[in-house]
This record gives sequence, structure tokens and C-alpha cells, in this order.
Amino acid sequence: MSTTATRRTPGRPAALLLALLAAVPLALAAGCAAPGELRDHGTAAAVTPSPASIPLWPGQATAPPPDPVTVRTPEPSPQPVPDLTVTGQDVTTVDVRTLLAKDPGVSQEERRALEPCAGCEVRDAEYRDLTDDGRPELLVVVGLADIDVLHVYTASGDRLLPVLRVQLLKRFSAATIGTELWLYESTTSWSRTSRLYQWDGARLVLTDQKVQGIGPTTEPEPTPPAVEKPIGATRPPGTDGGVGVSPVPLPATPSLRRPTVPAPGVPKEPQPVRPSMPTATPFVRPETTP
Repeated sequence: MSTTATRRTPGRPAALLLALLAAVPLALAAGCAAPGELRDHGTAAAVTPSPASIPLWPGQATAPPPDPVTVRTPEPSPQPVPDLTVTGQDVTTVDVRTLLAKDPGVSQEERRALEPCAGCEVRDAEYRDLTDDGRPELLVVVGLADIDVLHVYTASGDRLLPVLRVQLLKRFSAATIGTELWLYESTTSWSRTSRLYQWDGARLVLTDQKVQGIGPTTEPEPTPPAVEKPIGATRPPGTDGGVGVSPVPLPATPSLRRPTVPAPGVPKEPQPVRPSMPTATPFVRPETTP
């Protein structure tokens, strides 16, 4: 009895695996260049250079470059108003006129507003918490002929510290949002400038400023004068409750004038006699006899 050796052929999954393993070296060889080998990847895209700056009117004089930014020296800490004490850190007990007279930061022109003068005033004080310490600050405005000056004071122990002095346009407005102080000025008829002041631990400093458009301010139209009604045919004196108005004659067109009927007992006006026109006699043809 003879045995015949049978040869097994690899299955379909095994053939696919062998083909994949054989293709991997070929793909690696095609994608990676050998050291020092040059490869051509086709035509390279042209690089467009950025447009250069070409000045207009180069011969004209131009403004010099700005000065380098210099570091500002910190302002000295506010000094208390001399010869003035605050009872219990309560700024509402401070007399405003006495405060302005003793504060060295108040100008001589502002001091004139303490006396009666034309175009000047000292507004009533306002009290708002701007330092977020639970105690209010004192705000007062000195109005001069052309500007207004805002002063803000805060209590430190039994002394009073000036923490803000700013000049503003006449008829400015102000508001507080929490501890923020906002000042509004109508710089033009079309815009309004808003400035924000906040507490930095020593004083109120400007932290934001913006210009907002508010549209044109239109002048109120003048009221037209009252038109007097023409006086027509009115009642004769004594027939309208004692108020007599003289009648004003109105021009009348002769062709449109209506005939007037005279009152009883008044003779009629003689009418002009018009000449009678002769009437034409009709022409009669005479009869003829045969």
C-alpha cells in the first residue's frame, strides 16, 4: 500500500498577509530617500513677496517720531488738610467752606467762590463710598465762570485727605456705579467723553476713558407767530353782549354783488334810466297778383 504525500496550499487570509508584508518594504523604500539622495517633488509654488511701503509726497516735512516712553515717578501720597479734624471719621460733619478755605490744593480763583461772585458757586456736598471701606467719601464741586472743579476727600483717622482734584467742563454730569466714579462731558455737539476713576489704595486714578457718539443736538424750532383772523362782517355795537367791534368793509366785485333789499320804510335809491334800443321791424315781402 503506497501513500501519496499531499501538499497543502495556504489559505486566503494567509495569502493576503504575505502580500501585505511584502508591500511594506516597497512602500518604505518609495517614501524615504536614501542619505544624500535628491528627489523631485514637482514644480514649486511661486512665492509672492509682500507689498513694500511706498511713501506719498516724500519731500514734505513730517512730524518727528514720538519721544520714548518715560517712566513716571510715583506721585507723593496725599497730605491731610492742615488744621482740620474729622470727628469719628465721619466726613458728613465737615463744613465744606471751611474745608475749601484750608485745603492748599484749592486755587485762589476757587477761593473767590466762597464769597458772593458772579458766575461762581459751591455745590452741596455728596457722599459716596469710593474706597470700598464701608465709609463714604466727600465730593464737592466749585463752579467758576468757565470751568467746574471737582474735589474728593476721604477720612484717614481724624484727618481728611484730598484724593482727587479734576477740572471739568461746565454742565458736566457724574454718577457712581458701586465704587466706580464716572464723569461725563459733552465735548462736542455730537459726542460725549466718559471717564472712569477708581481707588488704587492711595487716591482715585483715571482707569478708563472713551468717547461716545450721541448724535447731533438740534435747536428747537421757533414757534410761528399767531396769525390774526381777518375780521369779516361783525355784529353792530351793543348786539354781542356789550362788546362792540367796528365792521371792516370788504371789497366786493360789482359783477358778484348781490342785490340788497332795503329795510322797510327806507326809500329805494333811484335807478339810472337806460335808453331803449329801437327794435328791428321784420321785412315782409309784398304779395303779387297774377
